[in-house]
Amino acid sequence: MKILDASALASIQDSGRLGYRSMGVGRNGAMDSWSLQAGNALIKNKLNEPAIEIALGNLTIEFEEDVSFCLTGALYEAYLDDKRIPCYWRINAKAKQILKLVRPLQGMYTYLCIHGGFDIEPVLQSTSTNTKAEFGGFEGRYLKADDALNVRVASSLHIIGVTRLAPTQTIRVIKSSEYDCFTAASQKAFEAQQWKLQTNSNRMGYRLAGESALELIEPVQMSSHGVDIGMIQVPPQGQPIVLMADGQTTGGYPKVATVINADIGLMAQIRFGKACQFTVVDVEQALCEQQKRHHYIEQIKEYAHEN
Repeated sequence: MKILDASALASIQDSGRLGYRSMGVGRNGAMDSWSLQAGNALIKNKLNEPAIEIALGNLTIEFEEDVSFCLTGALYEAYLDDKRIPCYWRINAKAKQILKLVRPLQGMYTYLCIHGGFDIEPVLQSTSTNTKAEFGGFEGRYLKADDALNVRVASSLHIIGVTRLAPTQTIRVIKSSEYDCFTAASQKAFEAQQWKLQTNSNRMGYRLAGESALELIEPVQMSSHGVDIGMIQVPPQGQPIVLMADGQTTGGYPKVATVINADIGLMAQIRFGKACQFTVVDVEQALCEQQKRHHYIEQIKEYAHEN
């Protein structure tokens, strides 16, 4: 398949590069891994099969062979030739047909999954794109016009659709190691107020702004230590940063909370200028919600293989 136009930030991503953080190599991978897995389950791929992650803007592709594909994650205005197509449905395309993704109507990140997958060589056991270090994915960079991606051609599938996870602005978190270092008023404000996503946010971190800054009881001196996706760091100005898929491997800011694994994808889909609200849950509930997400993926996988 050939990229005809790409004003969107589009890159190859799988579930991430695991096991190398101790060497300073970040995770990368899909911002919304649940949507990636849903797409791969629907299209009868392995759940970790790489897909094209598209963030905002236009992406136009010409298929060079007959393929079955689906779009999951953010709801995009999308067309196959001149016909509007839905997200979360398996679609069959013929060679020379044009797929045009115009703009996201809801959410931030969309995943284009191809039945059979993309023929991409893994780097450190992952095909995810690390744009900072320029490796993985397609030449270690975002896709651009005239790029050609090799597709493992597979048989066409029956056209079916599945239900999308309902979007929400409420993001569940568990208390982090420095939670008790913040004032009681800040702990209350952390959950009570809305946090607006700033336009200088990216795949490394989501920068949030709230009416009341978070304050420490007293200054905390911390050595640089290991951090991971979902951790919510609070710099001196008191406005939190949620570490995302391309987040650094170490950090020294105090952490107020961590987004639960089940809600990382929901966090990723919040649009610039929109707000979220945090609610604290316990570890038991976090694990329960994660199991619900796995059950959702297994339901799609079972339904897809029956049809």
